[in-house]
Amino acid sequence: METTKITVEVNVNASPALVWEYFNAPEHLTKWCAASDDWHMPSASNDLRVGGEFNNRMEAKDGSFGFDFKGTYTEVIEFSKISYTMEDGRTVDIFFVKNGDTTDLKEIFDAESENPVDMQKAGWQAILDNFKKYVESL
Repeated sequence: METTKITVEVNVNASPALVWEYFNAPEHLTKWCAASDDWHMPSASNDLRVGGEFNNRMEAKDGSFGFDFKGTYTEVIEFSKISYTMEDGRTVDIFFVKNGDTTDLKEIFDAESENPVDMQKAGWQAILDNFKKYVESL
């Protein structure tokens, strides 16, 4: 069975180094990483190196639901690319590409089978859009 790949992307008005820092530092992740205003990330840990792991706690703000989003890094090229495998075996590739004075940020991930592809794409895109707003507001 072939895996469906989903791509989301955004252009951020900041350098790749700054985008990299805000995308990966736990103290920043907890401020922007949510798909909607009724969700948040109360805690994050990130060991950004090949073989390192991350664990980001995602929760509904009303406390009704939450889950840990975990993975293991398989490739880390500073300011350029991150690849990881999620706990369920799906993979993600993230690209940071300098575009003049801005950075094109692109994520390509394996779809899961429980939710429609359009819903997954919309959720991951909303998170990237929140990231863009966060970085550009600083």
